[in-house]
Amino acid sequence: MSKREKTNQVKNKNGGLKSGSQKLKAKVLKSYYGNPMKDMKLVAITGTTGKVTVAHYVHEILKNAGEQVAVLASDQPFKMGMLHKFLSDAWKAGANYVVVTVPAEGLKNNVFYGLPVTVAAITNFITAKLHDMEPEEYLENEKTLFDMKPEIVVLNHDDLNYDTFAEFKGKKKTLTYGQSSADIKVLNSKLYNKGTEATISIDSEIITVATFMPGETAVSYMACATAIAHGLEMTNEQIIEGIAEYEPEK
Repeated sequence: MSKREKTNQVKNKNGGLKSGSQKLKAKVLKSYYGNPMKDMKLVAITGTTGKVTVAHYVHEILKNAGEQVAVLASDQPFKMGMLHKFLSDAWKAGANYVVVTVPAEGLKNNVFYGLPVTVAAITNFITAKLHDMEPEEYLENEKTLFDMKPEIVVLNHDDLNYDTFAEFKGKKKTLTYGQSSADIKVLNSKLYNKGTEATISIDSEIITVATFMPGETAVSYMACATAIAHGLEMTNEQIIEGIAEYEPEK
């Protein structure tokens, strides 16, 4: 079976990723909650691992910049109604940024339909973490987010499937992060028992970020958060201090 045939099979299996019922539901929810996104910026983070950590890094960076931020960070999928209620509650609380994580399984129902996405970022694509999901299905699910025409797209250049996701483009800019040929480039890193440090190049400037999270994966997550924050025009100082502020739960 060809890749195109598999993709069509996935679409048929899901009943169409962009069904009319979901579009109608999105319009109803938007009207019911008063369209809170008119006053907020949405940062959506997907991928198979690291979403929650990156979301918390971005949350701390934005807080450090004086922004009011609400976070919906979980590895579990959620329904469209839950997302719209969260956005409404965040708006009522005075947030001007919302950071949301969603796995590919949650994207198959097109939960972001009709929402203005400021940043769409993907951490990675690890086949072993996908359970029964075929790579073609994963890609189709991810596309429901990136088809919302986000202003900024952030991609992991080190991911083995980067060439597949490279088709995702931001309306204003597309940023990549990683250890080679990336816009946000990791020059080197140091691993400690209780934390991780990474030296990163941004527009010819070099910064050092550090986190209380140990392990090599923390380097990629810090680079992803740095790329998102840079796309949002946060300063290097805000990025450094924000990442350092995050303390993972033990």
